[in-house]
Amino acid sequence: MSKPFISLCPEITRTNALNLMDWLEDESVTRYLSDSRHVSRFIEQVVGRVQLPILTHLFNQGGRFFMAYDRHDVPVGFVRLVKTGADCEMVLVIGNRDNWGRKLGASAIREGMKLAFFDMRAEKLIAKIHTDNARSLQAFLRCGFLLERETPTLKSFSLSSERYRRLLRESAVDDPTGIYITEIDKARLSSLVELEQGPAIVELEHEIERAIVVDAQQVAPNVVTMNSRALLHVDDEAVEVALVYPQDADGSAEKLSVCSDIGAAILGYKEGDAIDWRVPDRTCRIWIEKVLYQPEAAGDFHL
Repeated sequence: MSKPFISLCPEITRTNALNLMDWLEDESVTRYLSDSRHVSRFIEQVVGRVQLPILTHLFNQGGRFFMAYDRHDVPVGFVRLVKTGADCEMVLVIGNRDNWGRKLGASAIREGMKLAFFDMRAEKLIAKIHTDNARSLQAFLRCGFLLERETPTLKSFSLSSERYRRLLRESAVDDPTGIYITEIDKARLSSLVELEQGPAIVELEHEIERAIVVDAQQVAPNVVTMNSRALLHVDDEAVEVALVYPQDADGSAEKLSVCSDIGAAILGYKEGDAIDWRVPDRTCRIWIEKVLYQPEAAGDFHL
């Protein structure tokens, strides 16, 4: 069974808004949403009043709104992140009941955590959940949230940035899809992400944080390290790439920046690994067929 996959997309289209209206008409979906009636009326007014195909700016008033897509690029729910001071609150909905029980909620939570901590730089992420909402309670607990306080009707959970990063590092040890990075590459890349911005940088920082760090002389020769060359299959297209730092990239696959979507995706993976990864307009499947050259394996430790 394949691992549940969710990507969060910040662009909200008119079609997305119609999907949201359908979900919010289902009482089983909205029963635990305290502001569902307000949200439903807002969406209805937007769709009726604004004829634009892209409605992102309207949905981002007072917070950041993301559509949740599965690996087939089908919208399955949404995540809303509202930052107040150093804290950020998450609201999550998986909109179609047919998708309940597939652990998509936990996957959406993890993607939201990534954005809250690496993009929005929150110090603490909060989730307020109705005490009867068993699925959400279990999903947030599985993702490492801790109970902070409760009332007869509401439980408030939180996750600190420090705890989140520690859990990322600890889970990497037992993760069969874990990635490896050399000490030198981690030091260089950590300095790099402090200077760069964008969705790929958020993903890159997350990958660096969760990677298993190894000595350059001990990294396996079939791992994609910096300045490696590899033969990939991106969906149905075979392509040979060299993974390089931004200053060495030329915009082609021959010198692919680690700050690009595909570049951030393949860092630390090894021959035979297949990765589902969101690029700007779709989810692609990346298969690493072969590492053609790795500096560490070749003794080129100066690269």
